[in-house]
Amino acid sequence: MDDNSSPLADYMNAVGLLNRREIEARVLAPLLEALSVEFDRERVWEITRKVIQEIAHQQGAQLATSVEANDLEHFAAAQETWKKDSAIQTEVLELTRKKFSFNVFRCRYAEMYQHLGIPELGKMLSCDRDFAFIEGFNPNIQLLRTQIIMEGADICDFRFEVRPSKKPRG
Repeated sequence: MDDNSSPLADYMNAVGLLNRREIEARVLAPLLEALSVEFDRERVWEITRKVIQEIAHQQGAQLATSVEANDLEHFAAAQETWKKDSAIQTEVLELTRKKFSFNVFRCRYAEMYQHLGIPELGKMLSCDRDFAFIEGFNPNIQLLRTQIIMEGADICDFRFEVRPSKKPRG
């Protein structure tokens, strides 16, 4: 999520994440296509994927500093930002100090990327960033997900779990 202390962040939040992802996709798709004509496609996509992962990790860290605690309860509350404009419809299965489990049963992000004809880019821009985002938010929270709507599943199954803290080697 974006830092809420600046006018730009306020504007970005007003636009909504679904609209932001569409804007990003409409710029990135032709850019990646053009770069892939000039350079090795796999390398172009690998670099793009890496940059998006780094951005997601930074955004997770920014969210962690903007909330009272970087625990699952505060992470779950931040999920409301992703739901803006009915972007996702979810069913929470469990929310405890150690686990946060929910299913996404409608994803307008996936619908939008499919409509634009760029599901592969959509997966990179939206789905694949979830793991880096939670790592940036709290490296002791692990995300397990076995299916996503973007790849044709009926639901996305998000399972977040607090792992034991990593102890420094001595």
